[in-house]
Amino acid sequence: MRYSKFVYFLTAIMAVGTLISCERDDICPSSTSTTPRLLLKAYDATIQENRKNIFGLLVIGVDNDVVLEGYEIATIEDINLPLRTDTTTTQYRLIKDTTINNNGTPDDSSDDYLEGNEDIITINYTTEQIYVSRACGYKTIFKNVSLTIEDDGDNWILSRQATTDNQSVEDEAAAHYNIYH
Repeated sequence: MRYSKFVYFLTAIMAVGTLISCERDDICPSSTSTTPRLLLKAYDATIQENRKNIFGLLVIGVDNDVVLEGYEIATIEDINLPLRTDTTTTQYRLIKDTTINNNGTPDDSSDDYLEGNEDIITINYTTEQIYVSRACGYKTIFKNVSLTIEDDGDNWILSRQATTDNQSVEDEAAAHYNIYH
């Protein structure tokens, strides 16, 4: 009898200890700001106050040839570009008026190729890690951001302008660069 009381007592102590040591789940809420993307807003080059759609836009990473999700031949006014956190440069191919040429063989996609006006942009920056919370960890912000457009003699992006001096990307709610086409 004495042994069973001891076992019950020990079990009760372990149960209370377990309950006391439990913590709330560490889940990062979706409303928490994480690593921001670079926001480009498109404007008309002739009347620079007017927004202007980019038709048939395809966005592809230069270093990995991966099509950016949401930009698979889309018509848009704003472009949200994720920046690499493992380096200080990110490049994208922005192809306007994109079409897929099936090379006269509609049943054979292996010989298809893209047509359109391609501009390559290069974004340079420095990174800084910011602690968000235990559940969310760290996010990266980008400082001293510069954007250049490779001149290929047939650019559809005619110019770009940073929205602030010493451009930084700390949130993705406001535009970071305006592009004119």
